Amino acid sequence: MDLHLTGRTALVTGASRGIGRAIAEELAREGCDLALCARGAEVLEAFAKELREQGRTVYTQAVDVSDEQAVTGFVETAAQELAGLDIVISNVSAGGLKGPDQWQTSFQADLLAFVRLVEAAVPHLEQSDAAAVVVLGTTSAFDTLPPTSANSYAAFKAAVLEHASGLGHALARKGIRVNTVSPGPIDFPGGAWDKLHEARPEFYESIRARIPVGRLGRAAEVARAVTFLASPAASFCNAVNLVVDGGFVSRVQF
Repeated sequence: MDLHLTGRTALVTGASRGIGRAIAEELAREGCDLALCARGAEVLEAFAKELREQGRTVYTQAVDVSDEQAVTGFVETAAQELAGLDIVISNVSAGGLKGPDQWQTSFQADLLAFVRLVEAAVPHLEQSDAAAVVVLGTTSAFDTLPPTSANSYAAFKAAVLEHASGLGHALARKGIRVNTVSPGPIDFPGGAWDKLHEARPEFYESIRARIPVGRLGRAAEVARAVTFLASPAASFCNAVNLVVDGGFVSRVQF
């Protein structure tokens, strides 16, 4: 399938590792020029160099997405460097934090970061003839079975799902589609599940046993779903939550 992404421009947050990196790689493979951010400039720039060697234009910036001015500035500079924006991917998350600060941190890094990113990007996306926003959710937002627990990560990701759906309906008349991709357990080097595999192998195996396809997911599998929803090939998909979990969640999605 031709996704019609050649020559498009895409912004990806949290792009230096894991799912965010895989998304950037997939978009580049499909012909997109990229604006990438992450907190660590050195790793991000090394990754960008690899993509440039493939012929892509890549702008990078070290950004803390909990900083409103930093997010807004990144979007504005990225749009200038790439001569516009067609696609925005909100990937950064505070993850499964513990401790008394988890709620405030997750509020800033998961929910408000997404809100601010889209607000800053809308004026640029309105100029595109195939504008799309994709935000990363999680099955933990709508599943209370282990490994989900009553924590800030699940709660604010549920808020992200709601806000993304509302944005999809509100922005469609401006020619901007908004969708969510919600991964189940995804294992990649250095990620949370990789660490759990080492620290709590019995728990890791109990989760793996619950997944009908018999394994945890891969970052590239999430990236391909994100890339499809972001592309003109998915032009009639809007306000959708695409679950990428190998059948991990047992509820029927009506």
